[in-house]
Amino acid sequence: MKNKYYLEPDSVAEYLSMAETVNSAKLIDKLRRYLPQRAKLLEIGSGPGTDWRILTRNFEVIGSDFSPLFLKHLKAHNPEGSFLELDAISLTTDLLFDGIYSNKVLHHLDELEIQQSIKRQIEVLNHNGIICHSFWKGRGSECFKGMEVHYRDRSSLETLFGPHFHILYLEPYTEFEQDDSLLLIAEKRKRA
Repeated sequence: MKNKYYLEPDSVAEYLSMAETVNSAKLIDKLRRYLPQRAKLLEIGSGPGTDWRILTRNFEVIGSDFSPLFLKHLKAHNPEGSFLELDAISLTTDLLFDGIYSNKVLHHLDELEIQQSIKRQIEVLNHNGIICHSFWKGRGSECFKGMEVHYRDRSSLETLFGPHFHILYLEPYTEFEQDDSLLLIAEKRKRA
């Protein structure tokens, strides 16, 4: 991942401030329909820990981030939590999970990187594992505050995830503007 925004103290502080009012409980409620209570879940890109805390109400969650600054913040504010230093591409862990969750993390990955991430997600998911990822909806890419952002639409997500996952839910939702985001929930396909 090429983005350095999450590695600089000033930008991490800025992000923590921006994220204070974001609440993803509605996304997590959708995930609860597909992933059993107390399932073992990996959160990719736990950042400030807002979603991690909501997820822990229903699942056994291991949080992760590639930013040492976010990990320090997560561990300081959630001493009971379990957190790994992972990037969204390689997901370097020997652990297996029933589910994987990310909220606006995979949009930082270009086409090759997201394909590599999907391959690793398949490898760290148990049989019938569930993924739940949100994306900014649209087409093309841009640089926002020094971060690469790759927009996705329904078709691009079906193309990327469809060969490996049975798509259970793929719908737009509103984060800031009407239908500016997409939520994907899918189940790992059985191997032939």
